[in-house]
Amino acid sequence: MLIRHKLNVTILVIISYNEMMRIISRRILREFWEKHPDSTLALQTWYQDVERATWKSPADIKEFHNNASFVANNRIVFNIKGNHYRLVVVVVYQYGVVYIRFVGTHQEYSQIDVNKI
Repeated sequence: MLIRHKLNVTILVIISYNEMMRIISRRILREFWEKHPDSTLALQTWYQDVERATWKSPADIKEFHNNASFVANNRIVFNIKGNHYRLVVVVVYQYGVVYIRFVGTHQEYSQIDVNKI
């Protein structure tokens, strides 16, 4: 990415994949908020916040979202929209990748095995 400085100097800025989180896949969130429109703003906000994050450890996630619950196999459960919905992700810290594994209502969440999904 090229950035033009006010002294008319061009500066090359290199952004590596590890500097910001990569989320796979937004489609899962979009399909959910299309069925549950009241979740749209909360899920879009979560997505944008995570996309800009640089999580290197669970402590970084707790700083971002202190109500996140950590379970087996690097799975993290987020309460979305004031605890109306649950979002389960897997984080691969080494590569800066967040895999969305599940998004749903509390009733749907109670029917899954969060450790295996």
